Amino acid sequence: MFVKTLLLIVFFASMIGVGFYARRKSTDVNGFVLGGRTVGPWLTAFAYGTSYFSAVVFIGYAGQFGWKYGISTTWVGLGNAFIGSLLAWVLMGRRTRIMTQHLDAKTMPEYFGKRYDSKALRIIASVIAFVFLIPYTASVYKGLSTLFGLAFSIDYKWCVIVMAFLTAVYVILGGYMATAINDFIQGIIMLGGIIAVIAAVLHGKGGFLAALNQLSQIPVDPANTTPALMGMTGPFTSFFGPDPLNLFGVVVLTSLGTWGLPQMVGKFYAIKSEQAVKTGTVVSTAFAVIIAGGCYFLGGFGRLFDVPAIYGANGKILFDNIVPTMLSTLPDVLIGIVIVLVLSASMSTLSSLVLTSSSTLTLDVIKETACKNLEEKKTVLVMRVLVVFFIVISVVIALNPPTFIAQLMGISWGALAGAFLAPFLYGLFSKKVSKAAVWVCFIYGVGITVANIYLKFMNPINCGAVAMVGGLVLVPLVSLVTPKMQASFVDKIFTCYDEKVEVEQKMYLKEEN
Repeated sequence: MFVKTLLLIVFFASMIGVGFYARRKSTDVNGFVLGGRTVGPWLTAFAYGTSYFSAVVFIGYAGQFGWKYGISTTWVGLGNAFIGSLLAWVLMGRRTRIMTQHLDAKTMPEYFGKRYDSKALRIIASVIAFVFLIPYTASVYKGLSTLFGLAFSIDYKWCVIVMAFLTAVYVILGGYMATAINDFIQGIIMLGGIIAVIAAVLHGKGGFLAALNQLSQIPVDPANTTPALMGMTGPFTSFFGPDPLNLFGVVVLTSLGTWGLPQMVGKFYAIKSEQAVKTGTVVSTAFAVIIAGGCYFLGGFGRLFDVPAIYGANGKILFDNIVPTMLSTLPDVLIGIVIVLVLSASMSTLSSLVLTSSSTLTLDVIKETACKNLEEKKTVLVMRVLVVFFIVISVVIALNPPTFIAQLMGISWGALAGAFLAPFLYGLFSKKVSKAAVWVCFIYGVGITVANIYLKFMNPINCGAVAMVGGLVLVPLVSLVTPKMQASFVDKIFTCYDEKVEVEQKMYLKEEN
C-alpha cells in the first residue's frame, strides 16, 4: 500500500506542477485551446496517442473483446495503429493544420461553420460534440474507478470525484499546453507499464507458449459465435477468432472513429511545423502499436481467468472486471505500476475531452450567440468555468453508469464520428461537398445512434461502425444531387494549399534538363 500510494502522490504532484508551469502559455484563447500552435512533434504525437487510449481500452475494450475473440482481438490494436494513427496522420495531419490556420478555426465546429459558410452548422456541431463527449468521459471514469477499487478498496464514487477534481485543476491552470506536456510524461509511463504487465501476466501462466496452449483448449462459446464456425477447434487462438464479422466492426469503430472525433482531430490544429508532421506520424504509430496492440493482446488471454469474480449476481459476465481480475494476481509493485499506467492513459483522455468540450461550447455557441463581443480574457475565463461544468455532468453520469464501458464508448464514438467524419474529411480534399450533404450526415450519424439506444436493432459497437461508413457514402451521393456551394467562396478557401513556399534542397530534388 505504501508503494502504490507513493507512486500516486508523485504522479499527481507532477501533473499539478506541469499545470502551473504551462499557465503562462494559456493567457489567451489561442494559447489555452491550441498552445499557440507551437506544439512540437513529440508532444503532439504523444498527445494524440494518450488521448486515443485510456481505461476504456485497457479495462473495457481489452476485457470484453479479448473474452469474445481471444488472441485475434490483437487485430483491433493493429487497426488502431495503422488506420487510426498512421493513416489519419498521413491523410489529415498536414491538410488539417493548413486549412484550419487559413480559416482561423480553433475547433471542429468552427471549421464546419467557416468551411461550409454556415453559422447554424457551427452551433449544431458544437451541441452534438458537447452532448456525446459526456458518455465517453463517463466511460473513462468508470474504467479508472474499477481499477482503483481493486487496488485500494476505495469506494467507487470517491475515485470518480478525486480524479475529476485533479483533471479540472491542471486543465484550468495550463490549458492545452499543460495537457500536451502531461500527455508526454504519461505516455512514457504507459510504454514501460504495458510491457511489464504483459510479461508478468503471461509469466504467471507459465509463459507465452503455455498460456497459448491453455487458451487453445477452451471450447467455442455458442452464444457469441458465427454458426458457420461452430465446429472449429482452438477458436480463441485462431487468426480471426470465433466471430470475424463482429471483430471487423470493432476494428472499424475504434480505428476509423478517431478521424471524426473533435478531441483527436484537434491535435492536428496545434502542429508546429512540417517536421512535426513527419516525426509525429512515426512516433504516434509506434506508440499505438505498443499500447493498443499490447492492451488487446493482453485481453486476448482473459478466458484463462474464468473465476467467480468476473460474474455478477445474475450469472452474467461482468466484462469490466476481467482485466482487473487478471491484474489482481500481480505483485503489489506491479499493481502500483498498472494503476499509474491506466491513470496516465485516462487522465490524458479526460483532459483532452473536457478541454474540447469547454472550448467548443464557449467559442462556437456562447460567443456566436449571446456574447459576441466577449473579450479575450473573459473568453478564457468562461472556458475554465465550463471545464468544471462539463466535469460535474460527466461525474453524475459516471456515478450511475447505464451500461458496460464498451457500450458507452460505442454510443459516443458512433454519434460523433458518424456525424463529423465524412464532412470533415471530404471538406479537406474536395470542393464539391454541399452544405446539404453536411446536414444529412449530421442527422444520419446522430439519428441512427439515438434510435439504436431505444430500439436496440444492433449492438452499439456495430451501430457506430455503420454510422461512420454510412456517412462516407452519403456525403458524396447527397452532394451530387444538391446545390453546390458558391465556386468563388470555395476556391478562396482552397487557395491555402496553393501557396508557394521555399524549401531546402534536401527536401526536393530538382529535375535535370
